[in-house]
Amino acid sequence: MRSFFHNPYRSLEHKLGYAFRSKALLETALMHRSYRFESTGIDADNQRLEFLGDAALGLVATDYLFKAHNNLQEGSLTCLRSRLTSGKALAKISRSIGLGEYLRLGKGERMSGGQHRASNITDAMEAILGAAYLDRGLKAVEKIFIKLFIPLIEIEPDDAWSDNPKGQLQVIAQRRWKSNPQYHVLRQDGPSHLKVFTIRVSVGGNNVGTGRGATKREAEQNAAQHVLEQMQENY
Repeated sequence: MRSFFHNPYRSLEHKLGYAFRSKALLETALMHRSYRFESTGIDADNQRLEFLGDAALGLVATDYLFKAHNNLQEGSLTCLRSRLTSGKALAKISRSIGLGEYLRLGKGERMSGGQHRASNITDAMEAILGAAYLDRGLKAVEKIFIKLFIPLIEIEPDDAWSDNPKGQLQVIAQRRWKSNPQYHVLRQDGPSHLKVFTIRVSVGGNNVGTGRGATKREAEQNAAQHVLEQMQENY
């Protein structure tokens, strides 16, 4: 039986505000694919947990905003949620707790500065939220959300569009066409540690834009900005 005092993740759990019952889940959440590729006997990395954590974060953030801003309508709430769960917010939070130092990276990835790369730490943060959900449900995700997201993210409804073209486009799409923008990955270029994503967004039938970025989120934001610029020219 492993002693509590030998828990290698105690300092990280303290920063997260949540202690995992299953340390194996947290360990997987911190495992980058480069580490798995360079190791034997490891069957999973944090990519599946990242997928789950993204959804869990969205739900917890929605619940928080719905209760905290009872005077805001759907469009503004959608925009604020997008800001609160954006790659920029996740990177800021991840850096604030030094998450990169806890990542399990392959030798090449670490030598190239992978522990500081925004895509790696944001993916790991989402994976941690996914692991927390599996560990103890949404209550566990809420604990991390309350500890890290609420204090560090300043939400200003009147400044909702300043750095969030994706949120702005979604609100416009709901108002004009009663639908959401559709994002599709056109291609991924470059090696695994230096990927560049090209994404296309379509909304309202004739409005199409493309964007490139080092992460899917960045590419989606750039694609949304492309469409917004076209709309400004046409309306």
